[in-house]
Amino acid sequence: MATLTRQDLNFGQVAADILCEFLEVAIHLILYVREIYPSGIFQKRKKYSVPVQMSCHPELNQYIQDTLHCVKPLIEKNEAEKVVVVIMDKEHHPVERFVFEISPPPLLSIRWKLCIFLICTLLSHVEQLLRAMILKISVCDAVLDNNPPGCTFTVLVHTREAATRNMEKVQVIKDFPWIVADEQDVHMEEAKLIPLKTMTSDILKMQLYVEERTQKT
Repeated sequence: MATLTRQDLNFGQVAADILCEFLEVAIHLILYVREIYPSGIFQKRKKYSVPVQMSCHPELNQYIQDTLHCVKPLIEKNEAEKVVVVIMDKEHHPVERFVFEISPPPLLSIRWKLCIFLICTLLSHVEQLLRAMILKISVCDAVLDNNPPGCTFTVLVHTREAATRNMEKVQVIKDFPWIVADEQDVHMEEAKLIPLKTMTSDILKMQLYVEERTQKT
């Protein structure tokens, strides 16, 4: 039997793979639930053993995939603090911010000869936690006010200070550069905070909450 080495299993990379796959599903679901696009461009699929709505619009899907492809190296290096889906009104003022707050995974000093046993157990546990978070997103409209018509969205990434200085070096996709977010996208005045779900596992810790503008119209 081959010996599993430290190079064979990088928990930072495992966590990044899991998180980016989840974020793709979560972003699609947020856009559907909050009616940012017509329901006709979404199709029902099954993720984490539950039905979800995923966009079938090529350009929208590509934007989401490109964004997460650029985010992934930051997550692997523990340089991403938050991934935020910002929903804006026609005047490009934020009305909602879905904040996925990422904490460093605690599983760093594991004894590597236990990895084969642990990884299957850990991944099963993580899938259960992500399923619960997806289910919470699917019903979040029950605790949020309706958005005004004509809303759009963008995705922001909050990085740790050390990563910010090297952002130009982290450009993964040509013609898809990092740009500094507008101040109004980062901070929302007169907003209320609505916690949705928190998950904790040995390889991934994350908190999801919504910042909602008090007056949307």
